[in-house]
Amino acid sequence: MPKLTRALPKYRRHASGQAVVTIGGRDIYLGKHGTKASKQKYSRVLAEWVAADRPATVTAPSDIIVTELCAAFLRHAQKHYVKRGETTIEVAGYKILMRHLKELYGSTKAADFGPKQMKAIQAKMIALDNSRPYINKQMFRLRHLIKWAAAEELIPADVYHRLAVVPGLRKGKCEAREVAPVLPVDDAVVDATLPYLRPVVAAMVQFERLSGARPDEVCRMRPCDIDRRGDIWRYVPESHKTEHHDRDRVVFIGPKAQEILRPYLFGDDLPCFRASRSPSGVFSTRSYRDAIHAGIARANARRAASEQLPRWNPNQLRHAAATEIRARFGLEAAQVALGHSKADVTQVYAERDQRLAVEVARQVG
Repeated sequence: MPKLTRALPKYRRHASGQAVVTIGGRDIYLGKHGTKASKQKYSRVLAEWVAADRPATVTAPSDIIVTELCAAFLRHAQKHYVKRGETTIEVAGYKILMRHLKELYGSTKAADFGPKQMKAIQAKMIALDNSRPYINKQMFRLRHLIKWAAAEELIPADVYHRLAVVPGLRKGKCEAREVAPVLPVDDAVVDATLPYLRPVVAAMVQFERLSGARPDEVCRMRPCDIDRRGDIWRYVPESHKTEHHDRDRVVFIGPKAQEILRPYLFGDDLPCFRASRSPSGVFSTRSYRDAIHAGIARANARRAASEQLPRWNPNQLRHAAATEIRARFGLEAAQVALGHSKADVTQVYAERDQRLAVEVARQVG
């Protein structure tokens, strides 16, 4: 059975030499027929028309164009990629990808999209100075978009199989920009920054460094999420990065981190660390980062040019914790304590992993 999709108004040549499309009985002129600008406007007009939820008519999958496919996937993504009632960063990533798709291939039949077109998207992103890892991430999203469309029978399945043969960009084998790895921030730099941070931000920084929690986990932590029985507390985030892989996430809180946290254990279902300058009272990872940067700027305003503190970000605290744990306890302990996806917490090893993480928290955090 063919899916129900919108019958698409055609890009046509008007007697005046202009390109025209008729929507709802009204002619919309697009500019000189055959030009790139007129085809881009046609793609944009179609995208707006599709998004307006016009009545559907029966159209064979082979007739669906890229613009319509993008609109269908976006409606899916806005329902699927949701956490805490809000769309996740994945939706923003897909919107950027679809902007490239519609600009280059908006009026192309989706069934005709293949490796050459995918490589053209890669080339465009390289020309825009996007980094190699980011481009590879966007190509992963592109394959997923096409796979979803094939599963919905909007396009033939072989479209996805054709794209699967296109390799990711390899380091040193392409012109895409590389990004510097995220390095741990030195404890001496953190200590020099702390006096210039607001007390609540200083507490967040110290807690993150001791516990190895993710910045988002620090911002969202609530007293009701923390099991305070025993000498090592257990914080189970309401949601976390790897929950869609059915992995549990527990942040183990040792004695030092407990002392930092105690003054903030009020308002059972409210975040421990409250942002007084935010209307919602909740730190985002961005506002947390900005508060640290503001403290660094205050510190550097009082320091000589030769003693300036480097600008660092919250995620570097987690890297610092990982570096220390790995050095003292080994790679496996770092994976378990920090909840990395590569530490496969299976039923067989669950008890051993818990004991190992508890011991790390007892000695480090």
